[in-house]
Amino acid sequence: MIFHETKIAGVFEIRLEPLSDERGFFARTWCQKEFDNHGLNSRLAQCSVSFNTRKGTLRGIHYQAAPFAESKVVRCTQGAIFDVAVDLRPSSATFKDWVGIVLTAENRSSLYLPEGCGHAFLTLEDECEIHYQISEFYNAESARGVRWDDPAFQIVWPDTVKVISERDRTYPDFHP
Repeated sequence: MIFHETKIAGVFEIRLEPLSDERGFFARTWCQKEFDNHGLNSRLAQCSVSFNTRKGTLRGIHYQAAPFAESKVVRCTQGAIFDVAVDLRPSSATFKDWVGIVLTAENRSSLYLPEGCGHAFLTLEDECEIHYQISEFYNAESARGVRWDDPAFQIVWPDTVKVISERDRTYPDFHP
């Protein structure tokens, strides 16, 4: 696996290193030792999948508050998404900055988000499936969110948002 740190400290794009032969290829998508060597949280508490039928579906910006803060690895296994990490850590040099990565079934890349970063994605195609590896168990009381179009972040989405939940659409303005 190839770890490429983004402009936000602790947020990594992870690319596969396929071993190819006449059958196709084989590649690791997870290695506790490599995550530990990069100083990343390698705890794996649960895996989840999100399936989205329509292009233009936006989910997020979500995170869990302490003591249930979570890191996660996100990978698109069908279709294509614009995946976004937002730095919500007040002590970070990149506080309120965001990074967006196109994840597709074809490029097989992942995005690692550390604790304290919000996560969102916009589907770029119909029929998108996203796989999550999460370091903490879901805790409904700790679930939080910030609005996808909050002016505090100035996220530039690559396409029109057509489908979004009421909850995600109506989070209040961000105030740290």
